[in-house]
Amino acid sequence: MATVAVVGGGVTGLVTAIGCARAGHRVRVLDRGPLPNPASTSSDQHRALRVLRPDDVEGTARMAEARRRWSELESLLRARFVRPVGVVTAGTPHELAQAFETASRAGVPATAAAPETLPPVLFPAGTSGVLDPGGAVLLADRFLRAAVAWLAAHPAVTLRPGCAVTGVEDHRVVLAGGAAVDADVVLVAGGPWTGELAGPPVVLHRQTMVYLRPPRRLAAWWAVAPGVGRIGADRRAWLLPPGGGALLKISSDAVCRVVETTAEPDGEPWAGRLLAEPILAGTEDYAVVGTKDCHYAADAVTGGPVLARVHPSVWVRSACGGSGFGAAPLVAREILGRVTDKECV
Repeated sequence: MATVAVVGGGVTGLVTAIGCARAGHRVRVLDRGPLPNPASTSSDQHRALRVLRPDDVEGTARMAEARRRWSELESLLRARFVRPVGVVTAGTPHELAQAFETASRAGVPATAAAPETLPPVLFPAGTSGVLDPGGAVLLADRFLRAAVAWLAAHPAVTLRPGCAVTGVEDHRVVLAGGAAVDADVVLVAGGPWTGELAGPPVVLHRQTMVYLRPPRRLAAWWAVAPGVGRIGADRRAWLLPPGGGALLKISSDAVCRVVETTAEPDGEPWAGRLLAEPILAGTEDYAVVGTKDCHYAADAVTGGPVLARVHPSVWVRSACGGSGFGAAPLVAREILGRVTDKECV
């Protein structure tokens, strides 16, 4: 039996904590705020779970495994936080042909989705859609609450909310005030603040999201609508449908920007820019309910997600946006596989 310290109560930290507890290890979860923490990067109404990666066979197979693991987590936690509505990706004829080939090689289903079947969505000129029926919408906040409740009831788990971490060493987490928590394995998954504690250099990004309420005449359509991606003027926009208590959300990399800190003020009307994107037909009929700025970190060299081993016993996972939420069970599996690694303990 090993002792695992998890720094950060977001999706990666909680899924890893669950896996370690189920495997019979002692787990300590530390977060600077409450658990679940509404200020965490993972906290949101919903996130996309895409299985089909149109140009990535290996990535598609990995996400099919992640999808299965999310279903297993639903059963374990006895909570419903996966909405199996599918995800549509817009593409040119060439891109769609590639997507169908990827689906075939990865052994996952895919069907054509003509733009006229999704009339509220504005598809870029010259594109149609491919439906990933295995894709889903993850009700993020609902999962975080269910995960914390399960961990709180587990005898091998200790939750320590309001516990600020000031440093991470091999086999040790240093707390504010000088106290420390010793562990065989440490996972640092503290969102955009992870880089302040440990890990390779990262670049911090901020992205604005807008939450909308559809007009009443379209409520029934949206209740069963899929997520849709690769839309907008430069095909970097996504929308997630309402349902399960969540609103309609739109986001786009067109309003993603690099910032120095999470507290850095914005002087630009980013929400207005996002609403001006050609994403929805009749945008003026949708009520804007709220906006949110989320932050994520990307590897300073590759621009991709970070999963690094910085000491023999210390793993680092920086927040890496919506894709990081969907892939969390895979990251947790990899870390769990190292818990009993003699090099780690």
